[in-house]
Amino acid sequence: MLEILNITKALSDENRVRALMMLVGGELCVCQIIEMLGLAPSTVSKHMSILRQAGLVETRKESRWIYYRLADREAQTVCEILAWLERHLKKDKRVLGDVKQLRLMQKMSKDELCECYRS
Repeated sequence: MLEILNITKALSDENRVRALMMLVGGELCVCQIIEMLGLAPSTVSKHMSILRQAGLVETRKESRWIYYRLADREAQTVCEILAWLERHLKKDKRVLGDVKQLRLMQKMSKDELCECYRS
């Protein structure tokens, strides 16, 4: 039951669901997620931590940056949840707008984008 409660908690926030839907297109640097959501880095880190605790995303570290991707889809519950989200949100106006904005942002130099978040 704890797994389901963690997943439902993770899905109870619009920004976390938006982040998950952005990751459907592939791995993103935390800087890209920050830019897309328009939130403070600490807020995005907290959101992503909740998604990671729920088993919905995985991370890898490269240099000083953290990259997020959807969790391995071998776990049945995670696979079903992510498929359900994709099915129900693929035509959502907000999600479609995010996809369009993400495509434009991915044309930018990631180094320049991430430089803004160096502290």
